[in-house]
Amino acid sequence: MAYKLINAAEARPGVAIVVDGVPCITKSNDISKTGKHGHAKCRIECISIIDGKKKVFVAGGHDRLDCPLIEKKRAQLLSISEDKASVMDMESFETLELTISEELKPELKEGDQVEYWIVEGSKVIKRKI
Repeated sequence: MAYKLINAAEARPGVAIVVDGVPCITKSNDISKTGKHGHAKCRIECISIIDGKKKVFVAGGHDRLDCPLIEKKRAQLLSISEDKASVMDMESFETLELTISEELKPELKEGDQVEYWIVEGSKVIKRKI
């Protein structure tokens, strides 16, 4: 898959990056000053787009990080069963089966419009519109 590359120092909050093969959204990036013998170090905290798990790692300021391609689409919620939702894409009218996160489940009901993201082949409901 083709990625856009950025320096670790450019990973500002809200920027999507790939960590250990998992697409994540950056929450914070603490950049230390350059030392006498080296480059700046970045301590990056991010949250997985797919499962919401927190990841923390340290990288050199000039290390290259991958940025995943994220496609955002709209859909209408047809039905909800347990942790799955059946949605209809608003452009192509195709029906999809997507997973709902626990924090989003209480505010969703049938007929609502939602935004879902296609990231690295995975489809995730991100918010109610």
